[in-house]
Amino acid sequence: MEKTLSIVKPDGVRKGLIGEVIRRFENAGLRVVALRRVMLGKREAEAFYEVHKEKGFYQSLTDFMSSGPVVAMVLEGEDAIQRTRQIMGATNPKDADPGTIRADFAEEVEQNIVHGSDSPENAAIEIAFFFSQREIQ
Repeated sequence: MEKTLSIVKPDGVRKGLIGEVIRRFENAGLRVVALRRVMLGKREAEAFYEVHKEKGFYQSLTDFMSSGPVVAMVLEGEDAIQRTRQIMGATNPKDADPGTIRADFAEEVEQNIVHGSDSPENAAIEIAFFFSQREIQ
């Protein structure tokens, strides 16, 4: 079974969408095997998104991700990474398919409700950022 990380971003938490996001993942057959609500500091957000450090949106993204609590979760299932990304929809909500989380709830590219790992390698790194092995069941 594949594991991936998903995060309900500060806008999703503010809009009260934690349960809705989890419901969509679970209804698609993914299992939540770890869950945590956390407030990222600016330095933690910068460390998490370090892969984007040289991109123009890095500072605004890390400001946003440290602007309020987030809910990080590890999801498990067959093809969990691809399935999670399909459920979330395209990064830009204007490009997201109808019925996806971002099409239904997001208003812009950066504040787009949810994050999901994009590869097995990044999933392993991102999961370890938030969770120890003993927390994942």
